[in-house]
Amino acid sequence: MDIRAKLAILADAAKYDASCASSGSRRAGTSTGLGNTTKVGICHSYTPDGRCVSLLKLLLTNYCIYDCQYCVNRVTSDTPRARFSPADVVQLTLEFYRRNYIEGLFLSSGIIQSIDYTMEQLIEVARSLRLDHGFNGYIHLKVVPGASKELLVRAGSFADRLSANIELPTSADLQKLAPEKKRPEIEHSMFQLRERIDESKAMRKESSEAPRFAPAGQSTQMIVGATQSSDATILATASELYDRHQLRRVYYSAFSPIPHGDTRLPSQSPPLVREHRLYQADWLMRFYGFSTAEITSAESPNLDLNIDPKLAWALRHRDWFPIDLNKAARHRLLRIPGLGVRNIDRLIRMRRVQRIRLEDLVKLRVSLTKVRPWILVEGHNPETLRIDRDDLRERIVRPNRQLNLFETATMARSGEL
Repeated sequence: MDIRAKLAILADAAKYDASCASSGSRRAGTSTGLGNTTKVGICHSYTPDGRCVSLLKLLLTNYCIYDCQYCVNRVTSDTPRARFSPADVVQLTLEFYRRNYIEGLFLSSGIIQSIDYTMEQLIEVARSLRLDHGFNGYIHLKVVPGASKELLVRAGSFADRLSANIELPTSADLQKLAPEKKRPEIEHSMFQLRERIDESKAMRKESSEAPRFAPAGQSTQMIVGATQSSDATILATASELYDRHQLRRVYYSAFSPIPHGDTRLPSQSPPLVREHRLYQADWLMRFYGFSTAEITSAESPNLDLNIDPKLAWALRHRDWFPIDLNKAARHRLLRIPGLGVRNIDRLIRMRRVQRIRLEDLVKLRVSLTKVRPWILVEGHNPETLRIDRDDLRERIVRPNRQLNLFETATMARSGEL
């Protein structure tokens, strides 16, 4: 099989891993240019400062000795198989990089021969790129849970980010659909990575010359909708992983039905909006000070698919509102629907020198439809909208014509919004 055919199979197989947000690329080749990026596994990821980077997203191989029922690459699947050598992946990465198609590599693999053998193959790609070719681009390697500590240390010395996938939210789910994978083994690998990351940070405080270890941290992925586990269970697992292992991200991937799948699996994917709501809830836990118990409840263990979880919380806790933007502490401002962290910090800086008015929110591109019922500002009191009215939810989420900035400001001044 030539390298193009392998690339078609192994780039497509990598799309099921959501640990970097795949968006595809459709830049076709021309008669005067070199190469193209059509359907070759280019994905986009984002740095903490908001910069978008393009990554070559591949599996080293889609052969696998495991029989995870939700996975198209399981040993009993009849999917076409292919395998790259480490040298193949190195060559592809360098060629795409030289053509300015990518800024880095996202590499995963099925399990072949043994856990440590597979991990050695992944490490060899990163080692060769770094040491043989002086590659300084971004490298994200998948960790095979159960790999030896020595191999994990080597992987982190070459990769920017490492990730060991938790796969499913409970041990019972794993036992049901992926019995070869054990939750304690997965978390042990995460724990070893955290230990080494913490050691590296401490050493670099002492000396900037100390070697880095996985400077972009570690992440994981959970599949959503393959089992009956509720959103509350999924978020509780994510919260535990954040606390125990200091993960940078937990990624949520909606289950995708596969050909000839196990009868225990659902026949349809969950609504994609469920995945979106989980990401919103995850954001609330990481940056807005919400706990899992606040986002879901025993009575409602699944997120409302029609409204975002922050608005759902506000509707259940109307006694918190209205909140005065000119006086309230930051942790209270974070609870206001329609206000994000950046705009809250801008408002806090702004109110040191002036009183906040609705016009200031318009300038910050804040949706007054969402935020107006929940706030007090100079010249505005939400009494006219009544926080306790039964139709408040419908008034906030109903479709609205998009107004331009001038119309919005005019209506805000006149009290029409």
